[in-house]
Amino acid sequence: MPHPSSSNVVISVSEAPFEPMEARLVDELPAGPGWQFEPKWDGFRCLAVKRAGEVALFAKSGKPLARYFPDVAETVRQLPADEFVLDGELVIPVDGRLSFDALQMRLHPAESRVRRLVAEHPAILIVFDLPVAPGATALLMAPLTERRVALEHFIIPGLAGVRLSPATTERAVAEDWLAGSGVSLDGVIAKRLDALYVPGEREMLKVKRIRSADCVVGGFRYGTNSKLVGSLLLGLYDDAGLLNHVGFTSMISDRERQPLTEKLEALAGNPGFTGRAPGGPSRWSTERTGSYEKLRHELVVEVLYDQVTGDRFRHGTRLVRWRPDKAPRQCRIEQITGAGDPPDPYAVMLE
Repeated sequence: MPHPSSSNVVISVSEAPFEPMEARLVDELPAGPGWQFEPKWDGFRCLAVKRAGEVALFAKSGKPLARYFPDVAETVRQLPADEFVLDGELVIPVDGRLSFDALQMRLHPAESRVRRLVAEHPAILIVFDLPVAPGATALLMAPLTERRVALEHFIIPGLAGVRLSPATTERAVAEDWLAGSGVSLDGVIAKRLDALYVPGEREMLKVKRIRSADCVVGGFRYGTNSKLVGSLLLGLYDDAGLLNHVGFTSMISDRERQPLTEKLEALAGNPGFTGRAPGGPSRWSTERTGSYEKLRHELVVEVLYDQVTGDRFRHGTRLVRWRPDKAPRQCRIEQITGAGDPPDPYAVMLE
């Protein structure tokens, strides 16, 4: 019998049934009753659709993903129900943590390569919503509390390839998740318990953990068609004493560019980056050229960052301040590798 706030719908595997509901970035977790908190997993958002034995996976953009994640498509096909839509996150665990690098490697045109990557590191769909329940029963107009109950009854605990994402109404638990984010998490999502599923709208809240690191300025690049600095290239030392490029910051005010350019040019020269250099293989970097101005290792800056992949900042960082009080050799890679963080939330979920 259909739920009073639901109805039967016709779904198709040829195109995405609707846009996923989205989140609005805020600075802190909401307080007070009426909220459900969930980990924001570091993966690809995915709508998984099954109808008449056929399965399709759709990215947030609506593009099909099943050819890149045939392992997940097969797992969804084996679920003992028909005609449903799951909302979740595609992730790939590597050595006990989720690897965004491994996800991006799947987006490759060669089927043989995809098969090899599937064998090396199978993907998982971590599900957190059930907008269309088995039997093509649309739950978009049902409150989150009821969709969550339906999802918990649908997803078999411990099922390989599909995992139910944890959820809590306790803000303290969500704060612990947030403290451990930046490894397998991209933050924490907050949803109203009475919220409907509104496709394409930013009805949820997302909080990211923003952390800081002290980095050596190992080089810089001039701005496009400019003689003034455009970005600072950041480095951290590894155990071998080599300075590895880990990212960049371009958060430099126009007022600062001229004097900063003069300061940098006065420090120009070797060694620059003695380990991994700018321009190496990176699917997330916005600076792909290997050309840069090398600097002597004398300048240290503190930057804010949100996510790390492969011992590098995934996004551009925000310049906080210069650190003339800190020796460059004190700027080590351990700052961003998760050492000393709370237990990884993905590992906790699997316990």
